[in-house]
Amino acid sequence: MRWFTHEDPKKPIYNLIYIFVGLTVLMVGYFAYFLVVRSDEVINNAYNKRQDILSQRVVRGSILSADGEVLAQTVTDGEGKETREYPFGKVFAHVVGRYSKGKTGIEEAENIRLLTSNINVFELTYSDLTGEKSPGDNVVTTLDAGLQKVAYDALGDYRGAVVVMEPSTGKILAMVSKPSYDPNKIDEIWEELTSDEEEETDAPLLNRATQGFYPPGSTFKVLTALEYVRENPDYPDYHFNCEGKTVYDSMTIHCYNNKVHGEEDLNKSFAKSCNTSFANIGRELDLKSFRELCESFLFNQRLPITMESIQSRFVLREGAGVNTVMQTAIGQGKTVVTPLHNAMITAAIANQGEMMKPYVVDHIENVNGGIVKRYSPQTVAKPITQWEAGILAKMMRSVVTDGTAEKLDSLSVKVAGKTGSADHKENEPAHAWFIGYAPYEEPQIVVSVIVESVGTGSDYAVPIAKKVFKAYFKDE
Repeated sequence: MRWFTHEDPKKPIYNLIYIFVGLTVLMVGYFAYFLVVRSDEVINNAYNKRQDILSQRVVRGSILSADGEVLAQTVTDGEGKETREYPFGKVFAHVVGRYSKGKTGIEEAENIRLLTSNINVFELTYSDLTGEKSPGDNVVTTLDAGLQKVAYDALGDYRGAVVVMEPSTGKILAMVSKPSYDPNKIDEIWEELTSDEEEETDAPLLNRATQGFYPPGSTFKVLTALEYVRENPDYPDYHFNCEGKTVYDSMTIHCYNNKVHGEEDLNKSFAKSCNTSFANIGRELDLKSFRELCESFLFNQRLPITMESIQSRFVLREGAGVNTVMQTAIGQGKTVVTPLHNAMITAAIANQGEMMKPYVVDHIENVNGGIVKRYSPQTVAKPITQWEAGILAKMMRSVVTDGTAEKLDSLSVKVAGKTGSADHKENEPAHAWFIGYAPYEEPQIVVSVIVESVGTGSDYAVPIAKKVFKAYFKDE
């Protein structure tokens, strides 16, 4: 007996309909993503011809500090020639950026905003009819001009960077990089800046705050300590006898100047920045868990900031040799971090475990002061609990009261922090680091300082941070 199946003759048509509906939904979804997420990126692209059209109709807007100072403006002479001027010269060169020879910094990130005019429609129509250019919108930043100047002067003639930010919001209050250059003279000095004869270490066009690649040195002990606390609930019972150096396998780890710290618990090891103790701690850690912790703090990921930056790198994996592990635990080896990222890590601790997105633009306004767009704080990650943040905060406070950053203990405001001295090249002084925040009880600012090839964080980075804290809190 044969059985026959009678297939619905309309089934192929239904299948085609389903396919077309599915493709339509995908296309609508893509266009929605493009309009919401990527439209600014595409419009702001240097190859977008729309920018050329806008620049013929709009006078590029100004960039202002949070305290009302003009950081960049377009000046038009009697013949209609436009010149981009930067009143503070070298001081804001990297964060504000430049207009000529390739846009950078805020000039690049907010390019389309500066070329858009949101004056009322009658004024806009009148300008179009008369052939006059309309005034572009102004970008009002989160930058504090006074604090930026203090940080710039405090860094002196050293190469390095200073980042100051609000831990509770992510607002960047100051961002300094040295060596710097004068964007007002960029056309005159361009060949000199890009010459092959320019020393590689100078790199004045590089924004060291977001693109400087540095071993973190002892500032990384913040994360090493956190991983140890997570793996060892009995961490208050940690005990180590520091003899100034330790030898394991073929690796010798020295404390600075072979200083003998003697009997230590975890808090004292951290306050005194004891390399031998932290190398010992590193050998006990679960490397898979350690890597996951670092990646939760955004290592190996692009930082969520609208200007050019590079990823901090943590490459330690399961099965790594003990020598590599010991070096990594004290912030050496192949681990590298940017000053901005180190500020974000510190801010997460100060902000009870919540890491905020760093941002440098507060709002966009038209030429009459009307608000066009306002930026709000955003949480990026919550890599630690409030309890863990409290433990690290106490350790960082002890660095100031009884450790390597005691120079800050004379301030009227209570500071918590961590110093670092990062070896980077044989026979050269270490990079000097400091990360910290204040006040200890109710944090308002975070400071991250790197000074290249000078010596210890205590001697070089801490005094710079101290000037920033004094200026912010008006500490005489």
